[in-house]
Amino acid sequence: MSESYEDGVCGDGAPDFIPPRAIRSGRRSGLGVPLVERDEAALLESVKAAPRRSSIIKDPSVAKVSGGRKKTVSFSSMPSEKKVSSAADCLAFMQGGCELKKVRPNSRIYSRFYTLDPELACLRWEPSKKDGDRARLDISAIREVRTGKSTETFLHNGPSDHLAEEAAFSIIHGDEYQSLDLVALSADVANIWVTGLRYLLSHPGSIGGGSGGDGGVGEGSIGNKMRQNWLVAEFALVDEDGHGFVSEDTAVATICKLCPGIREAKVRLRFKEIQRSKEKLTSHVTLEEFQEAYCELCTRPDVYFLLVQLSKDRECLDAQDLRLFLETEQGLPLATTEGCLELLRRFEPSTAGRERGLLGLDGFTRYLQSAECQLLDPEHQNVCQDMKMPLSHYFISASYRSYLLDDQVHGRADLGGLIRALQAGCRCLEFGVTDGPEGEPLLGVDHGTDGKHHHHHHHQHHHHHHGSVTLRSALEVVNKYAFLTSQYPLLLYLCQRCSPSQQRTLAQHLKKVFGPKLYTPESLPVSLGGRATTLPSPEQLKGKVLLVGKKLPPEEEGSEGEVSEEDEEIGGGGPLAGRRMTIPGEEELGVVLVVPPPPQPRRLRLRRELSDLVAVARIGSRNFYAHRTSAQPSQQHSPLSTPSTPGTPMTLDPPYWTLCSLGEGEAGRLASESPEELVNFTKRNLTRVRPSSVRLDSSNPNPQGYWKGGVQLVALNQQTPGAMLDLTRGRFMQNGGCGYVLRPAVMREEVSYFSAQSQGCVPGVPPQTLRVKVISAHSLPKPQGSGAKGEVIDPYVVLELHGVPADCTEQRTRTAAQNQDDPLFDETFEFQVNMPELALLRFVVLDDDYIGDDFIGQYTIAFECLQPGYRNVPLLGLAGDPLPHGSLFVHIAITNRRGGGKAQRRGLSVRRGARRGREYVTLRNTGIKVLDDTFRPASGPLREATDLREDALSATVAFKEQCGLPPMATLKQCIQSLATRLQSPDGTPCATLTLKEGYPCLEPVGNLTDATRKLLNGYDTIISSNKQLIENADGVHERIAQVQKEGMVFHEDLARLGEKENLKGRKQSKAVESFAWNITVLKGQCDLLRSAKLDALDTLRQLALACEVSGLILTSDGHYTPHGLSSRRGSSHGNGRI
Repeated sequence: MSESYEDGVCGDGAPDFIPPRAIRSGRRSGLGVPLVERDEAALLESVKAAPRRSSIIKDPSVAKVSGGRKKTVSFSSMPSEKKVSSAADCLAFMQGGCELKKVRPNSRIYSRFYTLDPELACLRWEPSKKDGDRARLDISAIREVRTGKSTETFLHNGPSDHLAEEAAFSIIHGDEYQSLDLVALSADVANIWVTGLRYLLSHPGSIGGGSGGDGGVGEGSIGNKMRQNWLVAEFALVDEDGHGFVSEDTAVATICKLCPGIREAKVRLRFKEIQRSKEKLTSHVTLEEFQEAYCELCTRPDVYFLLVQLSKDRECLDAQDLRLFLETEQGLPLATTEGCLELLRRFEPSTAGRERGLLGLDGFTRYLQSAECQLLDPEHQNVCQDMKMPLSHYFISASYRSYLLDDQVHGRADLGGLIRALQAGCRCLEFGVTDGPEGEPLLGVDHGTDGKHHHHHHHQHHHHHHGSVTLRSALEVVNKYAFLTSQYPLLLYLCQRCSPSQQRTLAQHLKKVFGPKLYTPESLPVSLGGRATTLPSPEQLKGKVLLVGKKLPPEEEGSEGEVSEEDEEIGGGGPLAGRRMTIPGEEELGVVLVVPPPPQPRRLRLRRELSDLVAVARIGSRNFYAHRTSAQPSQQHSPLSTPSTPGTPMTLDPPYWTLCSLGEGEAGRLASESPEELVNFTKRNLTRVRPSSVRLDSSNPNPQGYWKGGVQLVALNQQTPGAMLDLTRGRFMQNGGCGYVLRPAVMREEVSYFSAQSQGCVPGVPPQTLRVKVISAHSLPKPQGSGAKGEVIDPYVVLELHGVPADCTEQRTRTAAQNQDDPLFDETFEFQVNMPELALLRFVVLDDDYIGDDFIGQYTIAFECLQPGYRNVPLLGLAGDPLPHGSLFVHIAITNRRGGGKAQRRGLSVRRGARRGREYVTLRNTGIKVLDDTFRPASGPLREATDLREDALSATVAFKEQCGLPPMATLKQCIQSLATRLQSPDGTPCATLTLKEGYPCLEPVGNLTDATRKLLNGYDTIISSNKQLIENADGVHERIAQVQKEGMVFHEDLARLGEKENLKGRKQSKAVESFAWNITVLKGQCDLLRSAKLDALDTLRQLALACEVSGLILTSDGHYTPHGLSSRRGSSHGNGRI
């Protein structure tokens, strides 16, 4: 019954995206990502190092190959490889040497063999046209080491675009800050060189073979000493007799306790290897062997390289280091030193580290694996969205017959499915109810709405045959669990085929079981319902159960009446009848149906007692088409229709208190062919989509195809695991998992433009750039259904982005061949996200060495819930249960996030370029002269707004490049880099911070090099562009807002204006659509400009504070206050109108 994980990612009525992985045959090698050659990786075992306890690399000399050249190695391909766990390991590797690619400014790329000399004093390379003494670079001449492609050579060199970002690094040297730009064969090798060189720069005493004093190579760093002393203490705890050795079982258990998630068999195997290498006759483990095994097995190279980068090579962090990490990488600008000390005390395992306020490698690893570094934004662990809007403004988690254990034909009813659905946050449950024995209605399969007109007695026999669950018992279970996970309203979607007598019993059960929880139209003030203009909000209906079902028309006054039972499946009586239709997501399976002409709706008898309990009338697709007909501009005064009296089952326009139920196929077709109309319909009307009747196996459709059309409730078989259910869980994980997620503003605002089929930027919604670096995976199990022998797996990670068609894409890492359960990937992927509020990111871990099932684990998360920085991704199994200790380690960066309330956490736009190549937003011609004349004056200020924003962004990106930092870097990191270059030989800065008209400017002092002066010019450009933005934003904003206000005056009069211009049919609809587009663009640009001004003020504050912290002292009082920006210019600036 398990749903395939190969379903189309963005399927709807006309699937617009089917990933390359949709059919796995012939795809064992994935997307053709090149692997590091194994013969090179195998050479690692021959690398030797000077004797030391924590040594992991064995030999600094590398075996010679033909021609006397040495080959490089990789640290991420073979399971037998050792890991780097200290700076000494890095230096030993560098002394052995390896091949690096040298990138020249003239676009030429050369392969050279680089080594660190035995005295640690210089780098040498061969072959070279220079003689041996000149083909060298003294370590003392190196100014800094940069990671990635951040120098002029990399940025402006065409061929370098094809070189891996993770494997690139640059050595900046000499007084003119020249760059030696290099690319390793893998990210691991690049990390080793960067770590080793930075260690030498921060420990000049090591150069020439010295010990380097405290923390030198010979003695071990502070962090390494802490670690070894901690392991001594842990060993002493289990060596109760003080003999200096313990049993193998004790040693294995101790390491498994200290390093949760490591497999016991892996630890035991390592001790066996140690015993064999020493030809020991006993299995006892000494302290030295215990330390060696722990360091080899429990050191994560990815975390080690990050720690060294942050800790100035002390291999431990103090509170200031940790605070800088939280501010610059983790997007936490409000981190405090006290809070960092608390984190140190919580995660550092060693007593010495806690006492000294230091976080070592093991403590840092524990921190990164903790909930503090989870991918999900903690804000979304609780309800954080506005819950006081109408119900139609939310996506609502819906379940479809989750009480069925098997398929839709022979399914047995089971109450456990209802419990699980409610515990998962579902807020809409469907009940199929039929007559049962002894007058008790039964829960089970109801074929009536599937368009299969079975006789009533057939159903009754069907349920008796398979064992029954009474509706009363099901309602009692729902009552018990309804509001344990979420306090917000629960909808009970009732599909009943009961006789009038059992309908009366059904109504009695509903009233008795739910009591005051059951909301009925009369149970709350009229302000919540009746003829109200909008649906009530989730907040107003907290703790209430709402019944959704058929309702007697108001003119029916008897105790019983007839209602039409409209077919909810494909066709539904709409204009699609007689056409061929493909079921969403099933195109690759060849499931194509011909929609039959609609039969006459059946007439069903309905008891008054049951009808009166129905709070939301269930209507079919005919009402949507009637709404579309009535919503033509020539028949109404606005793009949205006017409500009619509630309770009328068939009117031209459904009342607010209705739920329109659409078949899966028809809803998908509407989302494809009439996306704007579907979105407009859902702004005020609840709409539900249920799985097609052809899904007899209880499989699920792709909900994303319907969410993008505005459909609030996509009912899924919660009992069927698979990709579709993963997407639903990911969507409703946000907002505290309460089952209600606020829809995007363009789906809520009365006048707005949004198309589900959008292939580019959405008007009024700023696109985002998402960068995901997949660093490593940990504690990966074998696929559950795998028939492969042994423990070795070949994992790879697939990243799927789901959203509007323009956003749907899939990328994958290389395969980590035979890397067992802790592979390293170190690969970065970039996604353009045009509609962030609808986007979902799904990580899927698969096994390339599979026999049978290749699925290892997955995690799906809404784009809005992503946290920036280094994050832990907890993997979930097929059924949604957590994999014990299974996780991915990733780095997230989101740039150009504007207007989302978290701008300070997300970095800035990565787009560069001059104004001549800049894209400007434009308004559409409506064809109505008075409207076009009204909108025309906005073209100038719209262009000015774009220039103000983009000039500030471009200046910031250019400054980061000049500082040798990537676009994701923070301004604090930029100023730190600048301050280093401004340092004179006597330690005084060559520039000081001063306030000019309230803006923080850097004044040069003394003579500066051309490179340093260029940096200061870049800083000046940031100040001037942000000054322009701050001082002109209000005026431009006011001009745009005025045009929007004048345009909205014509909103209620569009139909008459169109008739006056002789616009009819499609031309009239196009005019209305263009009007909505223009209003959406104007409002969106106002929001962007308001957000940009706030960002500019924050940018100046960050720059000034960073300059002060970096020692670039300023003014008479020695402090910079951001109030200078607002107090000097009055209310129209700083904290002014926008």
